[in-house]
Amino acid sequence: ITSPVAFDMLPLKLHSFSKSTPTGLDCVGCKRRISAPVITDGGLDKTALTDDVGSEEDLYEDFRSSTHRYGHPGGGGEQLAINELISDGSVVYAEALWDHVTMDDQELGFKAGDVIEVMDATNKEWWWGRILDSEGWFPASFVRLRVNQDEPMEDYPLKVEGGREEDSRRFGMGQTTKDQMRTNVINEIISTERDYIKHLKDICEGYIKQCRKRADMFTEEQLKTIFGNIEDIYRCQKKFVKALEKKFNKDHPHLSEVGSCFLEYQTEFQIYSEYCNNHPNACLELSRLAKVNKYVYFFEACRLLQKMIDISLDGFLLTPVQKICKYPLQLAELLKYTNPQHRDFKDVEAALNAMKNVARLINERKRRLENIDKIAQWQSSIEDWEGEDVLVRSSELIYSGELAKISHPQAKSQQRMFFLFDHQLVCCKKDLLRRDILYYKSRISMDDMEILDVEDGKDKDFNISVKNAFKLHCRDTEEVHLFCAKKPEQKQRWLKAFENERRQVQLDQETGFSITEVQKKQAMLNASKQHHAGKPKAVTRPYYEFLLRQKHPTLPSTLPQQQVFMLAEPKRKPSNFWQNISRLTPFRK
Repeated sequence: ITSPVAFDMLPLKLHSFSKSTPTGLDCVGCKRRISAPVITDGGLDKTALTDDVGSEEDLYEDFRSSTHRYGHPGGGGEQLAINELISDGSVVYAEALWDHVTMDDQELGFKAGDVIEVMDATNKEWWWGRILDSEGWFPASFVRLRVNQDEPMEDYPLKVEGGREEDSRRFGMGQTTKDQMRTNVINEIISTERDYIKHLKDICEGYIKQCRKRADMFTEEQLKTIFGNIEDIYRCQKKFVKALEKKFNKDHPHLSEVGSCFLEYQTEFQIYSEYCNNHPNACLELSRLAKVNKYVYFFEACRLLQKMIDISLDGFLLTPVQKICKYPLQLAELLKYTNPQHRDFKDVEAALNAMKNVARLINERKRRLENIDKIAQWQSSIEDWEGEDVLVRSSELIYSGELAKISHPQAKSQQRMFFLFDHQLVCCKKDLLRRDILYYKSRISMDDMEILDVEDGKDKDFNISVKNAFKLHCRDTEEVHLFCAKKPEQKQRWLKAFENERRQVQLDQETGFSITEVQKKQAMLNASKQHHAGKPKAVTRPYYEFLLRQKHPTLPSTLPQQQVFMLAEPKRKPSNFWQNISRLTPFRK
């Protein structure tokens, strides 16, 4: 995701964290479509949007008659700023975020933490740089520009022959104290926060306000889809920046104690979860509207009236997604230059962990929300479904597999397929002829159940010999269900799955995770439409297909495989949802 770049036009001033960084914010790891690097212009004094209908219509008509094309990548502002600095004789340094291993002599290899002198940033995806005597192309998304371009290089030792480290003072960079480094980072945080507030204000007043005047073009539901809860984010960020400014020491910025502000607002930052979850829908809706000229002209007129830079609306709307990922980077940089004896050290350290957790929570909620569509489609593939929808109580498939169920009173054994969701266990029967077809049989509520491990041998409750067995016992009704797996390892997997199910339920309660009724109904409606349309029962992902159609860089010919940026990605085992479902292939019915 390309982080925002804030710069003043005269003179140019480059801020930190301005380079593309892969991020796990969308859990499947797909690349997002970005029209251009998102840039906020904090250097111009913009006037408020007027309600002068006459001037608006004149501008609208002038624009319609012009040849300006909506969605122009425009910008290139980041490359322009960097190259202008280079052409002025300034030395621009970037720090490697990941290893870049290459066997191409035209590419520049490096390790995470290496400092690269950027010599050419004309190309959006690939930059030309130098480390010691080596020069070559490197992926721009693997680095970020250093916060302090005047930072002493002894903080970034270079390897030389013999394996020893040598200070790189030969670069001619000035000597600066650690306090000065912290001052630069604090100023960076305050500056980008103010730019971000201006950016949110432009969206709310420049776009949303104007859209609401045109009820003939936009419904409230459309505006909710396009802009999500960005107005809530704007209100939250205004309070946050005020809190930061209260903690900002203007005379001695390095003494500022801003860590407590992040700790105070960590819960409120969870509103970004809703925005990030909605962002793919916003992109799809804007893509649909971009095919209609009147919407193209209208959005561009809004941008010009607000005197915003030449970026399409979908680029502006990406900024909040980038912002929540940027906080851990900024705090990590701040912690790096905060002495352990500093009064702010513990708060910054705690704030860094808190913001990482916020990012992980947003990631997890996004993944869970994506799962409900899969669950709805799975249910639509089951024949003879009875009772309430799975989504009424559940939002996650924990485990699935085949078990023998023993029933009272005859102790009759039946082979069934079981699907363990949070809060419930669904039982299905395979079709005798077509084994990929499943029929609904029953379900068991897991909230009142306790799991009992049964030893091999004769069971006294059912009066039969069992092997690889376990029981589900209802504490309220004393009802008992007996199950047998084919192999001991299968039994252990089920026992572990039941533990995970209870842990998931508890975690959802602690974090307040829930899926709205609207989201549930929409997922079931989409699955029903797809079912009745006679389409193959496979999950379609138009948003990600749309993203993957974007052009790859032309120089070099192939992009290296990027590592997932773990700051915003929770460490967890890969979801086994589709591995479980693929055994049954119910979507091929």
